[in-house]
Amino acid sequence: MNAREFTEQNEKNYLCEYASFSSETAGRLFEEPKCDVRTEYSRDRDRIVHSYAFRRLKHKTQVYISPGGDYFRTRLTHTLEVAQIARTISRALRLNEDLTEAIALGHDLGHTPFGHAGEQALNEICEDGFTHYEQGLRVVDHVEKNGRGLNLTYEVRDGILKHTNMTAVTREGQVVKLADTIAYLNHDIEDAIRAGMISDEDIPIDIKQALGDTKSRRVSTLVNSVINCGAEYIRFDENIKFYHDKLLQFMFDNVYNSPMCKLQNLKAKQMLSNLYKYFYDNPKRMPKVFQELIETSGLSRCVCDYISGMTDNYAINIFKNIFLPKTIGYSDFLNFD
Repeated sequence: MNAREFTEQNEKNYLCEYASFSSETAGRLFEEPKCDVRTEYSRDRDRIVHSYAFRRLKHKTQVYISPGGDYFRTRLTHTLEVAQIARTISRALRLNEDLTEAIALGHDLGHTPFGHAGEQALNEICEDGFTHYEQGLRVVDHVEKNGRGLNLTYEVRDGILKHTNMTAVTREGQVVKLADTIAYLNHDIEDAIRAGMISDEDIPIDIKQALGDTKSRRVSTLVNSVINCGAEYIRFDENIKFYHDKLLQFMFDNVYNSPMCKLQNLKAKQMLSNLYKYFYDNPKRMPKVFQELIETSGLSRCVCDYISGMTDNYAINIFKNIFLPKTIGYSDFLNFD
């Protein structure tokens, strides 16, 4: 028995009846020899961590575009927090932690620069529409590794696709969906307070009493609610869900739809819209890998592939190079004909 087989046997002995067993995966898009050491889900986790798309998350907006401090979350730090919360829940419920972590680490690979503002911009202008979760699946299937994709298992791909507004086929995918909302809701509060958009006193007292008066206590309350409901149905209990939803509405009213965020989002949308139009008219200005995908995926989709993969700073610099005039120095006139 090799290391992988030993781990697979341990899963059968330890995990609960609702868990996903790595030895019973529905498989990959293209069959591959199995690894002697890692299970199929742990291989997927490693492939995601070593991908270009994962590394670019560190320079992509979570909520605040170009924040003025090192402590504000980026898309990468958000992803790591989701993975930590999701693993905590899965461990307590005796679900498959490797599968949970792989989905969590890959769930936002399709996000655009400038967060949801970028997503909205591409959705409005792309011929077939655009969502970050569908793009995430496209990234791992078709864009990564110069168009070859990561060839992930069905269960991880399903979890990436369905982490926002659908129900994943696995309990692990369902855990990631709740871990995502637990993470972003609470760290966005912390960032909003740091940015001076709200104060701790603005949070309604009944929410504090129900969920907790600090980020740590709120996260613990929400995590424990999921765990206490058990593995058969991955959910919050009704009372906690009521206050979770109330807190989410508070954030939409006071942060996500605030004038400051709306102004920044408008600028970001205009920038990406202009980039889309430019590369749609000039596809040969895109990197070769995206040009080669045009024949099978269509021009509009490949332009979205390129733009959505950009980091915030890369998109800004590309925009400047294309649309803004360059400063002319004295030396430029010496060679002027």
